[in-house]
Amino acid sequence: MIVNRYIFKNLFIATAFIAMTLAAVIFLTQSLRFLELVINAGASGSAFWMLTLMALPRFFEIILPIALMSGIIFVYNRMTADSELVVMKSVGLSPLQQARPALLLAALVTLILMIVTTWIAPVSLSSMHQLRQVIKAQYSVMLFREGVFNAVIPGLTVFVRDRSSNGELQGLMIHDTRDVSEGPVTILAKRGNLLATPTGQQVLVYDGTRQSLNHKNDSLNRLNFERYTIDMPEAGPIRQRWQEPDERTLWELLHPAANDERAAESRTEFQLEIHRRLLSPLLALCFAIISLCALLLGPLERRGLTRRIIWAVGLCIIIQGLFLGAFSLAKNNIVGLLLMYLLVLGPVITGGRWLVRGRMSWRKPDILTGAPA
Repeated sequence: MIVNRYIFKNLFIATAFIAMTLAAVIFLTQSLRFLELVINAGASGSAFWMLTLMALPRFFEIILPIALMSGIIFVYNRMTADSELVVMKSVGLSPLQQARPALLLAALVTLILMIVTTWIAPVSLSSMHQLRQVIKAQYSVMLFREGVFNAVIPGLTVFVRDRSSNGELQGLMIHDTRDVSEGPVTILAKRGNLLATPTGQQVLVYDGTRQSLNHKNDSLNRLNFERYTIDMPEAGPIRQRWQEPDERTLWELLHPAANDERAAESRTEFQLEIHRRLLSPLLALCFAIISLCALLLGPLERRGLTRRIIWAVGLCIIIQGLFLGAFSLAKNNIVGLLLMYLLVLGPVITGGRWLVRGRMSWRKPDILTGAPA
């Protein structure tokens, strides 16, 4: 039907635009979390972008329902102002028929959110935490500050006079007393670079001298070099993190490893996370039905639908806040889990019945006709 395609197209464009705008805002706020880590650790720009992008999917379960609700309110309110809904009603289209494109888009968004919450978001979140740990492990020993004697580990001190714009170190002094049998070694170099190799961390220095003390005759050995490599201490093996419930896919929540004792102890948390994964995507359908009931049911008002829009937006915000609160309550009380189901399924069932009937059953009947207002 041409009308359905017309409404669906406008809803899709509005929802996609609002979702991308919200995602951009979340992206900027999340990037600030990793900016200090990446700068201080000297990690590459690609690591920064990867961390920020992998932190984004877990916010989609909040972004998409809000974007869908906003898109529905924007499109149907504009159609009301342009008298397009009046024309649709005059040709006999029921509220359910007018709401069909929005319900179809809501079902599509719900399906996307199911995929995101059950697989994409937990995998992305787990990868983000793993990458953060790798960056900290690989670059913690390479954190050299200019003009300061950096005690990397006991027995190894590094001084850097300056760091150029391309990351090259200028004016290095490295004092190494780790090898007791050889004695203290001091290296002075004009410049150098930090390297991360498959075998470990290294500092490559150029144009300098290596001085060491010979304990046998208390003489000072001096070696001039053009290029010299100093092995840095390993940060140690990357500790295997225990995955939190929100970092596991739905399959991993349903079938944790048999040898994971902590997972067995956290069985209740796993079950609660499964319920949240299945209910959270339905908030998109819930918000869509609330918005449709507010805009399509009842008489059209020439003064506009501002009051109905405020009512719909306020109710959606309350449901979202109560849902998060109920999830926290469910960790200690079964009432919280029941409240989660009630908050999501209650508006869907009630609002769906109203759309099918074409009216809100609690509205007072009109005095003259006896029909609901």
